[in-house]
Amino acid sequence: MNPYDIKGPYNPHPPKPQPKRHALELGMEELAEVKTIVAVASGKGGVGKSTVAVNLAITLARLGYRVGLADADVYGPSVPRMTGTEGEIPEVEVSGPEEAEQERIVPIEKYGVKWMSIGYFAQPGQALIWRGPMACNALKQMILQVKWGALDFLLLDLPPGTGDIHISLVHDIPLSGAIIVTTPQAVALSDVEKSVNMFRHPQVDKPIYGIIENMSWFTPAELPDNKYYIFGKGGGCRMAEQYGLPLLGQIPLVQSVREGGDEGTPAALSDGPVYDALQQACKSLLF
Repeated sequence: MNPYDIKGPYNPHPPKPQPKRHALELGMEELAEVKTIVAVASGKGGVGKSTVAVNLAITLARLGYRVGLADADVYGPSVPRMTGTEGEIPEVEVSGPEEAEQERIVPIEKYGVKWMSIGYFAQPGQALIWRGPMACNALKQMILQVKWGALDFLLLDLPPGTGDIHISLVHDIPLSGAIIVTTPQAVALSDVEKSVNMFRHPQVDKPIYGIIENMSWFTPAELPDNKYYIFGKGGGCRMAEQYGLPLLGQIPLVQSVREGGDEGTPAALSDGPVYDALQQACKSLLF
């Protein structure tokens, strides 16, 4: 019996084959109207890099700039929680002729910023167990397949460290430069040195705009004029001088930063010491 001789009723009007939907070629088309792409990096976790990136994006938006942020920390995406956009799913826009349709992801917009994160496509609490190449491909898709439109700044919140994702990113994305986030304590500063050396390596060779020192001091709400240097004092300044980099700003550790990050209302939405510090950092970055 011929296995391909399948008996059945004759259908004079068989269904038409559906046009094949092609994946978008990951070129630079979606970045064509983006003026400046800035990586926000740190040598280690726990320094508040994502918190700084989110608040920096909001501060730039409050200053009148068109801003987007791509959460490139594919192993620990925190932008959805910090921005109060958990549970939202970006729309996919299909365009092009029927025989060659292409898909573009539409970023989530809130607080005047366009947000994109792998966290929008994963279940809450889901562990993303990806090897390096898979993580790199996901990251490229989160940047190159997104309909960013016209932006003055696109911030990339990098994962901590100096691994495969960072090398892939600087080779495949037209970075304008990087900002390094640290805290004043010595253990953080030793890892910041690795980040500085990575961006200055001949195979990477990207400018570093400067250093932002996070958690510079603690100021209790009831004593706004007091400063307590819990993590040490002046470490970011010394590191900046050592490498000939500007110290863009010093962000105090205040309760509103933690509360805003947990509740999805970042501290930079309101006037106060955090917004003032980030505003100064933005001005240093811009001028």
